[in-house]
Formats: sequence, structure tokens, C-alpha cells
Amino acid sequence: MKVLTIKEPFATLIMNEIKHIETRSWKTNYRGEIYIQASISKIKKDIFERKELVKLFENLDMHYGYIICKAYLKDCAYMNDEFIKNVSHQELICGRYEVGRYAWILDDIKIINPIKVKGKLGIWNYEI
Repeated sequence: MKVLTIKEPFATLIMNEIKHIETRSWKTNYRGEIYIQASISKIKKDIFERKELVKLFENLDMHYGYIICKAYLKDCAYMNDEFIKNVSHQELICGRYEVGRYAWILDDIKIINPIKVKGKLGIWNYEI
């Protein structure tokens, strides 16, 4: 299975369908089912300065080091001014939206039984 490791609280926000776009500096041609793994890295202190973002996850349990959900990666869009202008406020506070970056658009998010694994960079494969 294809897996993407994402730092908390963003992986949990995806699992709870609060966040549907993962922002990255790099594009992917992959489309299809992808599992989301919450990184073992603890939430950075500067995240707690973003009050609107904190409100979205303050009552949620984090899942450090686990694959927690699956989704369908349906598109990878290049961010230009027009694209960013049409992103919802909630998504804007959950990502880094800048011209030249990429928006990985996730759909059909489903919670799974957590799987403890060591994450990796990029899109990686995990064999059950």
C-alpha cells in the first residue's frame, strides 16, 4: 500500500475530515488510494501560536507513529493566485498556500484500525 507520512496535527485533521488538501513543495503523478501515517514528531511549538488552527485540533487525540486512515489522492494541483483564492478559509489555516507549491487533493477519507509503523519521506510502500 502507498503511504504518506504527515506531521501532527495535520494527519489527524485529515483523518477527521477537517483537512482535505495536503500542501507540499513537490508534485506527484501518483493518483489512487493512499494511507496517511502520523509522524512520530511531536507538534512544533510555533503551531500553538496559530490560534485558529489550534481550535481545530485541541480536542482531538494525536496518533504519533501510526497509519490512521486511507484516502483517495485524486489530484495534485499547482498553486497559483487563482487556485489559492478559491481555497476555503479552513483549508488555508491547515496548510502552507503559496504560489509555486502543490495541493494534494484528498477524497473519500476513511478511518482504519491504526497500524504502528516507522514513517519515511515521500510516498512509500508498506506491505501488510
